Parts: sequence; C-alpha cells; structure tokens
Amino acid sequence: MSTSELAWFKSSYSSSASGDCVEVAFSWRKSSYSSGGDGDCVEVALTPATVHVRDSKNPRPHLSLSPAAWGDFLSRLPK
Repeated sequence: MSTSELAWFKSSYSSSASGDCVEVAFSWRKSSYSSGGDGDCVEVALTPATVHVRDSKNPRPHLSLSPAAWGDFLSRLPK
C-alpha cells in the first residue's frame, strides 16, 4: 500500500509548535455493505479502539464509533 492511499492526520500527542508533529494514518477499505456501483461506497478504517466510517464521495468529515457501537449498528442492518 502506498502512502497516498492512507489518510494522514496530526496525532493528539503532537505539540502545538510548528514542526513538532506526529502523524498517524488510517487504511480505508470499501465496506462489504456498499453497492457494486461506482461511487456508492461506504468506507471503513479499523483501529483497536475506534471504527471510522466515511462516504467515499465526501471523505471529510467521517464518523468515529467504538467497536461495540459499530457491531450494534451492523447487527441492525437487513441481511
């Protein structure tokens, strides 16, 4: 995976001084709940403490959920 495929952001552990910045990245993937059509994508990025969800057509902002909340959401989707 190239770094251009990652979503980089400034870590909350970074200082406010310019140049003193730690950046971290999410690896986004298309959700299996997305349609097969072009542009109809829900993308997810998983971390140990958070599940990030976004619309591929409008990637900013995105929704951040706990793994438990994400699991609860998925359990309510029609099969």
